[in-house]
Amino acid sequence: MAHILVVDDEEKIRHLLSIILERSGHNVAQACDGIEAFEMVKSSPFDMVITDIKMPRMDGTELLNKIKEQDLSCPVVFITAFATVESAVETMRQGAADYITKPFDEDHILLAVERTLKLSRILAENRELRQNIEKLAGDHNLVYQSEQMGKVVELASKVAKSDSAVLITGESGTGKELFARFIHFESARSKGRFVAVNCAAISPHLVESELFGHEKGAFTGADRKTQGKFEFASGGTLILDEVGDLTLEAQAKLLRALEEKKMRRVGGNEEIDINVRVICITNRNLTDLVQKGGFREDLFFRINVFPIHPPPLRERPVDIVPLARYFLENMNDGPEIRLTQGAIRMLKEYTWPGNVRELANAMERAVILSADQGAITSKTLSFLKKTGYATLDKNGFQLPPGGISLEALQKDIVRQAIEISANNQTTAAKLLGLTRAKFRVLMKQTIT
Repeated sequence: MAHILVVDDEEKIRHLLSIILERSGHNVAQACDGIEAFEMVKSSPFDMVITDIKMPRMDGTELLNKIKEQDLSCPVVFITAFATVESAVETMRQGAADYITKPFDEDHILLAVERTLKLSRILAENRELRQNIEKLAGDHNLVYQSEQMGKVVELASKVAKSDSAVLITGESGTGKELFARFIHFESARSKGRFVAVNCAAISPHLVESELFGHEKGAFTGADRKTQGKFEFASGGTLILDEVGDLTLEAQAKLLRALEEKKMRRVGGNEEIDINVRVICITNRNLTDLVQKGGFREDLFFRINVFPIHPPPLRERPVDIVPLARYFLENMNDGPEIRLTQGAIRMLKEYTWPGNVRELANAMERAVILSADQGAITSKTLSFLKKTGYATLDKNGFQLPPGGISLEALQKDIVRQAIEISANNQTTAAKLLGLTRAKFRVLMKQTIT
């Protein structure tokens, strides 16, 4: 169902068009001239406008020009009494998407509407793309000082110059998608679309349709042909986030598309060439998944051409303060808010289990708490200690006055280590300063 504005100074014409369009399931609004129509278009989004050319106060041509001047991305169809080639050419030259001739023929009206709505969808997609690119263009810069991060950035810069598949792994919040954006904007595909798909958020029954699109009538509810993400991202970069959550069936179809560089829409027979750079992201250990039969080994080798692993924030503490200051600069619209030495000490001592994402959230909270102070202090950041993670200072562990449950604390620490390491026991053991064998014993003792 589309939202359509009908504009004509003759009430009977407006009424007739409204009946035809509403009978086809569209939502119709009416305006008696260009001035009224322009105010309505500015205040409420329409999928298209159908307007007479000759009207008092403001005619259809002037209305079209006003809409274009405001960059409202709303296609306009003219109503004309002349159906000559010359008039059609003139109509299109003026910028109309299509035209309807008088007297009206219902089939021709609906055909013009269908063609124009396709254009409307394209304009909406382009508008969304521009907004995303504008948003991303300022966000793909990487902030770091550490040698570890410098090496990873160097790898990302090198692979950006090629068209190879990239697999970005790491804990949640380490900036995996930021690296994907960095690679896209540093590549020859930077002028193309950057399309991200969260594989974990797609229903298993809709994965194929989401990635490859579908033909009209391919399944119940498929009322029109729809592009998949591979087609939509053509010429650009496609990000498959949480690729480890795809079903084995979806993995097989993804592998075929990547190897053959061709795809078919669901319900279709036509083979469509794929021209897209694929970057996969996951916080899961795909090697373990392969061994357990949860991820196809051939697909793993196909997407793991160039692995990149952003290190967690705790492994590069030198980056904590520069990142914190970067977030403060971008979040605060008022006077500069500085970090006191006490605040800096707390930031460095905190283990940041949520990595850069948690640091960004903490800075946002700190900005709100320090709005009237002009500085973020250790007191401002006291909420970090309340989470139960920041319990170390120069004197060691600080026992709360009310005491603790050692058993509960041990279980919580083991659980956190498992979550942070994405179920990798070797990494979890290192987080607690244990060997893998000792960690497995501890895990059996605490997790039943």
